[in-house]
Amino acid sequence: MFEIAEVGRTVSRKDFKKAAPLVRQELLELQQRLLKEKGFRTILVFAGVDGAGKSDSVALLNQWMDARWLSTCAYDEPTNSEKDRPEFWRYWRDLPPRGRIGMFLSAWYSQPVLDRVHGAIDDSTFLKRLERILAFETALAEEGALIVKFWMHLSHEEQEKRLKSLEDDPLALARVSEKDWAHWRIYDRFIEAAEQVVARTNIGKASWTIVEGSDPNYRSLKVTSTLLDALHRKFDASPVSSTDVEGAVEKSAKPKKESKKNVSNADVEIAGGLPSSDITILNKLDMKKSVEKSVYETELKELQSRLYNLHLLARDRGISSILLFEGPDAAGKGGAIRRVTAALQPRNYQVHGIAAPTEDELAQHYLWRFWRNLSRAGRITVFDRSWYGRVLVERVEGFASDGAWRRAYAEINDFESQLCDHGIVLLKYWIHITKDEQLKRFKQREKTAYKSWKLTDEDWRNRERWHDYELAVHDMVQYTSTGQAPWILIEGNDKRYARLKVLRSFCERLAASLDESCREGLESAAQ
Repeated sequence: MFEIAEVGRTVSRKDFKKAAPLVRQELLELQQRLLKEKGFRTILVFAGVDGAGKSDSVALLNQWMDARWLSTCAYDEPTNSEKDRPEFWRYWRDLPPRGRIGMFLSAWYSQPVLDRVHGAIDDSTFLKRLERILAFETALAEEGALIVKFWMHLSHEEQEKRLKSLEDDPLALARVSEKDWAHWRIYDRFIEAAEQVVARTNIGKASWTIVEGSDPNYRSLKVTSTLLDALHRKFDASPVSSTDVEGAVEKSAKPKKESKKNVSNADVEIAGGLPSSDITILNKLDMKKSVEKSVYETELKELQSRLYNLHLLARDRGISSILLFEGPDAAGKGGAIRRVTAALQPRNYQVHGIAAPTEDELAQHYLWRFWRNLSRAGRITVFDRSWYGRVLVERVEGFASDGAWRRAYAEINDFESQLCDHGIVLLKYWIHITKDEQLKRFKQREKTAYKSWKLTDEDWRNRERWHDYELAVHDMVQYTSTGQAPWILIEGNDKRYARLKVLRSFCERLAASLDESCREGLESAAQ
């Protein structure tokens, strides 16, 4: 999940100076509008890795905006007065009134994470506390509050550099303590807890923005432009309603009035300030990876033979598997699926090709059709396209409302968590190809009689939205690649390489699940 914030994004000093005045002016104008209209309160939550810039971001907002109408709340151990009351009393007490912006540091996420990392609570209790947070935020959002949550991230190596630099800087706003270094030493435990936090509490009306914190210029523009976008969406939205119609077409919403002063992420990008659309997780893939034909043929037989034996063991032990395949048109999803199913007994698997929902399916929640297609214990279910359509095609094409697809990340994470908790082996494949490779394959399909039916006008039209889909995939990986159900990104320009990687990863995951099942069986027998 957090690898998305370790790709090394930076903004030059020149570009920052060009973009910052525009963003600052827009923030001040929106703040004045908020004060005048008093339509809603704004709650900014800053959480994340120590040293990633939480305090610096709050300080920046106080500098760029009118600090008289901002409130900053940072929490330590509860006082005796606070201990006398329920946990959330102090947060309710400090909420900003309508028309104001409140910024919260070390707030309602801090103690549950610390307690989980240090073993004071178990996983079940931790999740219950996250559910309480969800109830709190949902109540505020339903009442009309704008909630913007920033998770500030640094890699383990970057955090070490950051802490050392803060120690050496006498003017640094943050002060490094032994506790900070103690947290750095158990970095992995914090990331594990953080992953659960983001996955469980990333709802449409209170979604997380993961911010790469290593470069101050990038971080500053990312935080401020995200706040700008959120304020614009809130001002332009319809009056707050407790209902949100599934599948509402976003394009029917009232368009924003164009203004030279209106600054969004896209505008900052044009100004050279925030190159967020230039770097995605897909750009980091080595698309030149390939396998010689002779090596491919040998390894293909070995992997398929191994998978055949593993899937029979899994069937006997009641271990189910779900494989889902996503990727651009002509990425090779069908070919990879055929190499998997060729190694399985036909009675033990089912492949579902997911197209546009039927009339009956539209009458249900979008996950309904996937729930009903889950297989019996010990079987393998393959989805060619999947529930991720909500955050990919439905998002890009405007078939889902902004709130619906943003909310879907948490819904999907919860769905997949239930699958994994049940013992299902879940593998999520994104098979990627470059735009040039796709064009090459499209032209080949036109010339091949038995493949030409696959090529449609829709496929050609989708190429025009290539960049929009890349950004959607970037967000998808950011919010749904979890420890339980990580995304497996496949370099697909070479079909042979892609197919072997799919088979190899499935064998490895299935073998690991069988080993775990065996250990649990031995432990149970010993008791």
